Amino acid sequence: MDSVSQMALGAAVGVAAMGRRSGVGKAALAGAFFGTLPDLDVIIDYGDPISNMTKHRGASHALLYLTLCAPLFGWLLCRRGGWLPWTLAIWLIFMTHVLIDFMTVYGTQLGQPFTDYPFGAGSVFIIDPLYTLPLLVGLWFALRRRRLRANQLGLLLSTVYLGWSLVAQGMAEHRAGALLAEQGIRAERLLVTPAPLNTVLWRVLAMTENGYWEGHVSLLDDEPTPFVFQPTDAALLGEWQHQPYVARMIWFTKGFFRLSERHNELVITDLRMGQEPGYVFNFTVAEQDSSGRWQTLSQPRQFSEGHSRTQFAWLWRRTLGQPIMPSFSAVSR
Repeated sequence: MDSVSQMALGAAVGVAAMGRRSGVGKAALAGAFFGTLPDLDVIIDYGDPISNMTKHRGASHALLYLTLCAPLFGWLLCRRGGWLPWTLAIWLIFMTHVLIDFMTVYGTQLGQPFTDYPFGAGSVFIIDPLYTLPLLVGLWFALRRRRLRANQLGLLLSTVYLGWSLVAQGMAEHRAGALLAEQGIRAERLLVTPAPLNTVLWRVLAMTENGYWEGHVSLLDDEPTPFVFQPTDAALLGEWQHQPYVARMIWFTKGFFRLSERHNELVITDLRMGQEPGYVFNFTVAEQDSSGRWQTLSQPRQFSEGHSRTQFAWLWRRTLGQPIMPSFSAVSR
C-alpha cells in the first residue's frame, strides 16, 4: 500500500496497543515510524531495475525476520511501558504492514527465508481512500480529543473493508468467468484486480496461448462490456524466455507479462499494474544493432507509461455501471 496508508495503519495500531500505557502521542509516532520501516528497502540498490523491483518487499517483509526484530525494537522503546508490551505492539505493527501489502497485487515475499514466492491477493488497489480515511479520522480523534475508541473504530472499519474487498473480488471473478465463457474465451490464467481507488470496478486479465484478453467488470453492471484481445509473439517468447532478466520477470509476474518489440527494443511489461495502453513497469532488456542483431543489455532500462487526464472521467462512469470502453491514450515516455 501507499506510504500514507502504512503510516496511518502503524500509528493506529500503536495507539490501540500502547496509547493508554505510554501516551497517545508517543504510541502514534512510534507506530507511524515502524509502520513505514519495512518499506525503506526501496533505498537499497540491487544493481539493476529488475532486481530492484523483484526484491522489493523481500527480506524486510518476511514474517520470520520481522518477528525476530520486534524484541530488539521493543527493548529500545521500553523505558516507558515495559519491554513485552512494546515488543507485542511493534510485532503487531509489522504484521499488519505485511498484511495490507499482501492484499495488493504487487507481491510480498513474506515466507523468506523458506521461500521467495511473491504472495499477493490482489483485492485492494495500492491507494484506496475508503481504506485509509477511517484510520486517519480515528487517529485525529485519538490525538486531538483523546478518544481512543474512535481509533479502535477506525481500525475495525478499515479491517472490515479489507474483508469486503475479498468478497467483492470473488463476486467479480464469478462474473468474469461467466462472461469469458459466453464469449468463448478459454483462459490459461485469470487475474481480477481492482481498478484505481475503489473495489466496485475490477479489471480482468485473461492470458491465452497467443495473447491476452482485457476487460472490466463493475459490481453495478446491468450489461457487460466486451473483452479486448491483445496478441503476443509466441516465437519471440520462445527465443527469450530463458534470458535471466526475462525469466525473472516471468516468475515475478506469475505469467502476467508481455514481451514485445518496440522501436528496435525488446521490452518486457508487467501486465498486472496498469491497463491498455499504459503500464507502470516496463523494462528494455535488449536492442537491435545496426545489422539487425539483438544485443542483450548489461542492465535493463525501466520506463513507465501514464494516461491522459480523461482516464478518471472514464473510470468513474464505468464504475457506476455505464457500458463504456476506455477512450484515452497512453502518454508516451
